[in-house]
Amino acid sequence: MSSKVQADQFSRLHNLFTFHLGVASGLAWMISIFAAFYAPWVRNIRPLIDPAYAGQVESTWSFLFVFPMVLTIAWLMAISGREIFRHLRMLKNEKIEFGIAGALAFSVFYLSIDRAVTALLLAA
Repeated sequence: MSSKVQADQFSRLHNLFTFHLGVASGLAWMISIFAAFYAPWVRNIRPLIDPAYAGQVESTWSFLFVFPMVLTIAWLMAISGREIFRHLRMLKNEKIEFGIAGALAFSVFYLSIDRAVTALLLAA
């Protein structure tokens, strides 16, 4: 495959990935902000979710907004590091690399939505 075709394929996959990562980041922020209006603002939200939990203290702010923040940082890094990612190859197939990155981004997006829904259920 010629280098021009590889560059075109990378550009297409990168644009598609950054667009969807941006949409996921925006949706994660919207649902987290919506949940923030209804969730109880406490220093340690974990005992409200699971009374038997005796682990690390986690405030409502960090419970709701840590994953949208991770998505936003990943999105900004993907946009600004385009040329670095073009030259940094872990696997021979770019489609597999973008598939793995997409699966990881979807997992973080899912966890963000799950936490927001959990906080909304506490308010109900």
